[in-house]
Amino acid sequence: MQVLDGYLKKHCEALVKDVGIEAACRLTGKSKATLGRYYSESAEHADRFMPIDTVAQLEAAASFPHVTAALADLRGITLSLEERGDNAPQSGGVNTDVITLAQRFAMLMAEYNLSIADGKISVNEAKRLLRETLVIQQVLIDMKLHLEEETG
Repeated sequence: MQVLDGYLKKHCEALVKDVGIEAACRLTGKSKATLGRYYSESAEHADRFMPIDTVAQLEAAASFPHVTAALADLRGITLSLEERGDNAPQSGGVNTDVITLAQRFAMLMAEYNLSIADGKISVNEAKRLLRETLVIQQVLIDMKLHLEEETG
């Protein structure tokens, strides 16, 4: 269980550092010392973990859901992170979509080239490839919606 605890604490620390300690304190209403205890690996804080509501507050402000991803990894679950967010405007039209699709496909091929260089695609490499294919899928959905919009 100690390896698991350390794994979660490292991801809690990454989350706080992603948001920034000062901003994390403001968001959660917790002190630097309290936040530090959540990811401290010293014996006296071994049984202290970040409450789930605190995780949710910080992950809403972070660039990546560090703790959620760690928990998913521990269960063998792959998450799909949509980069633009639900409320982001889908600006541009079909031309923009075609350019974005070409760029993302190039990124997928570059990732594939790096992944297959040793003759085997590892689990982490497969996850990165999957993430990129999910982004491409979203671009195609946007393209479909723009085409439907143009055809009335």
